[in-house]
Amino acid sequence: MSDFSNALSVSASGLKAQATRLRHLSENISNADTPGYRRKTVAFETALGAGRGISMVETGPVRLDRSELEQVFDPSHPMADGTGHYQGTNVDLLIELADAREAQRSYEANLKMFEQTRKMSGGLLDLLRR
Repeated sequence: MSDFSNALSVSASGLKAQATRLRHLSENISNADTPGYRRKTVAFETALGAGRGISMVETGPVRLDRSELEQVFDPSHPMADGTGHYQGTNVDLLIELADAREAQRSYEANLKMFEQTRKMSGGLLDLLRR
């Protein structure tokens, strides 16, 4: 049964990592019009399972995208400088939506793996009971 629990641990770590990624993507999308907002990115890292010899995934530290902020011309904006410009955001909605779709599909794949492993372990237990 340890192989089943290892498979469940690996898929659960993938679910958790993709959920974290989706949370940051949704924050980016919701702040796409917030002046001065910098896009958040999260990287995945390999983590060893606690004494089990398996590799799992976890999220690394959240980083802010250091690319240039958009310069928006709007002299009536309260944050505008003397030239009528203010710093917008560096969030590109098209990139965020594409990343969200990829994260969603990865989450669904991990969920399917989790469900299949659970079904297989249940089937094995049924066979052992006979």
